[in-house]
Amino acid sequence: MRIGDKWTVMVVGVLSKGPMRYSEIFKTVGGVSQRMLTLTLKALERDGLVNRTMYPTIPPRVDYELTERGHTLIGPLHALWTWAQINRDEIEKTRRGFDRRNGNDKAV
Repeated sequence: MRIGDKWTVMVVGVLSKGPMRYSEIFKTVGGVSQRMLTLTLKALERDGLVNRTMYPTIPPRVDYELTERGHTLIGPLHALWTWAQINRDEIEKTRRGFDRRNGNDKAV
């Protein structure tokens, strides 16, 4: 399972609002490549966190939605997001200090 993966967290967050088409997820997540989004959705489907429904239309329509198990992630991920928002400024400050001490001028 890749629950801590950046894209997994973002995709689960997006799907917490309800079923979406691939293109909607791609636009909403932002910054993810099509390949990475496809791999993330397949991994989530494999883990039983996302259902993929294909409709026999032209072009084919594919919807993704969280399963019952996938919905159980919303609470913990919201708590993690809240923690990250509260601590973001201090973490960035600590990173800058670390980078200065270690001769790394670029933020990672």
